[in-house]
Formats: sequence, structure tokens, C-alpha cells
Amino acid sequence: MTDMHNTTGATPDYHRLMLETGARARDAARELARAGTAAKNEALRTLAQSLREGREAVQRANALDLDRARAAQYKESFVDRLTVTDAVLEGMAQGCEQIASLADPVGEISDVHVQPSGIAVGRMRVPLGVVGIIYESRPNVTIDAAALTIKSGNAVILRGGSEAFETNRVLGEFVRRALASAGLPADAVMTAPTPDRAFVSEMIRARGLVDVIIPRGGKGLIARLREECRIEMIHHLDGICHTYVDAAADLDMALSVVDNAKTQRFSPCNATETLLVHQAVLEAFLPRIGAVFAQKGVEMRCDAASLAVLSRAGINACAAAPEDWDTEYNAPIISIAAVDSLDAAIDFIARHGSHHTDAIITNDYTAAQRFLREVDSGSVMINCSTRLADGYEYGLGAEIGISTGKLHARGPVGLEGLTSLKYIVTGHGEGRH
Repeated sequence: MTDMHNTTGATPDYHRLMLETGARARDAARELARAGTAAKNEALRTLAQSLREGREAVQRANALDLDRARAAQYKESFVDRLTVTDAVLEGMAQGCEQIASLADPVGEISDVHVQPSGIAVGRMRVPLGVVGIIYESRPNVTIDAAALTIKSGNAVILRGGSEAFETNRVLGEFVRRALASAGLPADAVMTAPTPDRAFVSEMIRARGLVDVIIPRGGKGLIARLREECRIEMIHHLDGICHTYVDAAADLDMALSVVDNAKTQRFSPCNATETLLVHQAVLEAFLPRIGAVFAQKGVEMRCDAASLAVLSRAGINACAAAPEDWDTEYNAPIISIAAVDSLDAAIDFIARHGSHHTDAIITNDYTAAQRFLREVDSGSVMINCSTRLADGYEYGLGAEIGISTGKLHARGPVGLEGLTSLKYIVTGHGEGRH
């Protein structure tokens, strides 16, 4: 699908546009990095107030985007994500206030220890610098991302989807005015000056101007950026999440947790896509959860053992294809497999998981601790729903995204994930001998 805002006339110089945008963001990042907590919190609270008072302006702009989206025949689910209702605006405002209430990570000093030479060595938490965020359709990301980067002392360049250009432009202006009113640099939050995709190509190659790229969007966007990006990224591609019901599980608890993990919402990346059940509880548990899934219209794609149990219980299911174990459905579909041990469950997740979120349901302490240690995912859970893998649920205030990488941040990325650590050393004239 092409951009709905096409540039007419002479082709813009996207390289120059990025150089100018990046240089302004870089200058603002240095200023914001030394800003005090009180000023950052003032900007966030002012922004929350502006969102409430500016509801009509936001929704006028949003109406233009919605009209274009419908004219371009976007799916209704897409239009729904694009729509800024009163409730969505209030959620944005409350998010700003919640982030303002959180502790400021910038400047925090930890792990100080004195060496034999007499020097004291510690670590200080500092902003990343300039963050580039590339996202699709959801205008609330504009405010979430701006609020998190302001509080963590980073400048940000926001490139939202072209379909939300008008809404994001108005929201971006609200942010800039809130920054200025608090005596902070307005350029600390910049929206991309053009909706054209060519600007993204410049943005993801702007080493020296942008320190990290964070994509928020579908697999197509993230796969493209993984191929083309020349800057460090915080991202995840797939959300193939597993819930494993162990032999020592409380089956009533398992029923409630698995139901929530799959059916509370089907589309998020933290919804469970594969259910693993220990052979010892397969006959007792699978017909119960199968009945719940059938009642809620969830298609079950099963291995041979699971399919046989469901068939004997009179529950419709089908055989899984090999690719089902490696598929993120984002839909009312779940893969189900029987395993004969904890080791088999951990091995299955290692082969088919995406390092996003995986859960075990068990009352066996040793099994739970092994699962925590050995499952290599950004979030690993005991006796709770994978749907809880979320910035708000983790007390982060909001999240800038989910990271399945091995370095820096993993799992939901909040304020701390938008900072890094540097060593600090104090002495009394010591030198090396």
C-alpha cells in the first residue's frame, strides 16, 4: 500500500532533510541530558493538560487521517487503531502523568567500590542520545514515545506512519510547546518533516546523528529495517509465545491462565500462540481448555497425541502442519503439543520460540526455577499469563517496545531501557604504577 501523502513537484532532498533534523535533535539531546527532573516532570504534566484541553484540535486532525484511510480502503481493524477517541486521549494524558511520577533514572550512581589503588569506581546511568522511532498507525505511540524519551533525557525523532501524519503533527506540536513551557529544548522531540518513506531510508543510515532505532510495527517493517538499518536497533520480529502446563500444575489455575493468555486479545505480540501440555496431565487438562477454546471460536492445530485426546472428548481440532510451530498467528488460532518432560518443553521452546515471552504453570519449585534459568526469552513467567508482558503491567509507566535481543535491554523497554551505563571514577591524585 502506498503512502497517502504523495510529494508533488520537485523531489525533496531527503538526505539534507535528515541532516538538518538530526543536527537539531543532537543539539537538543545534549541540553536535555543535563536537564533536572523537575523540569522534565513539568513538561510531562503540561503535556497531559494540553492533551485534555486540545481534544478538539487532535480529533479534527485525526478526522482528516481517518477520511484518507477509508478512501484508501484500509481494513476496519487498521482504521480502529488509527482512531483517537476521548478514551484514547485520556489514556495518553494519564500515561504522561504516570511517567512523571516515576523515578528519574538519569544520573543514578550504583555499584561504587574502592580499589586497592585508592580510586572509587562506580557506574552512572545516562541517556542514549538521539533515538529514532519508526512506527505505524497508532497515534498514541507518538505521546508514549515522547514522554518516555523526555523523562529518560533523550531526544527523539518520531516517524509515524503516513496514514497518521496529520494527527501526529498536531500531537508533536503539543509536545514541543510543553517542552518549551518548562524551559527545555523543543527540538528534543521532532516529528519527521515528511511522511515519505524515502526519509526512513535516510534516518536508518544516519550514524553520528541517531544513536539507536526502535521500530514499532508489523513484520514487514521490522524485517526491512533489519536488512537496511546501519544503526543499533531495539526491536523484536516475532511474538511466538508459549505456555507450558507442567505435570505439577494446578489445573484450575492453568485453565484460567491459558484462557487469558490466548483469548483476552488475539492480536498482541504477547498472546500465547503455542500451548505445551505434559503427558501426565494431558487427559485431565486438554479437554477442559479445548472446550473453552471451542466456545470462543479458537481453532486448535494439534500434534497427534493432543488431537487424539480432543477427538475422544468430541472437540473439533485439526492436525498441525510443521510451519504452525513457528507461526505467530495474532488470530483465534493456537498450536497445541504434548511433551513428556520439562526438558522436552524447554527444548521445544528453544527450537520454535522467538525469545519474546514464555510461561510455565507448575507448583514444582525446582521445575519453575529451571524454567526461569533455561528458557532464553525477554520475559519468562511462572503461573501467570503471557499477556502481562507489558510496560504498564511491569510498572515501567509505558513501554517504547519489546526487545528480544541479547544486549542492553530485553523484554518491555521503559525508562531504564532508554539509558545506558558509563563508568565513573574518583580519586585523590592516584596514578598507575
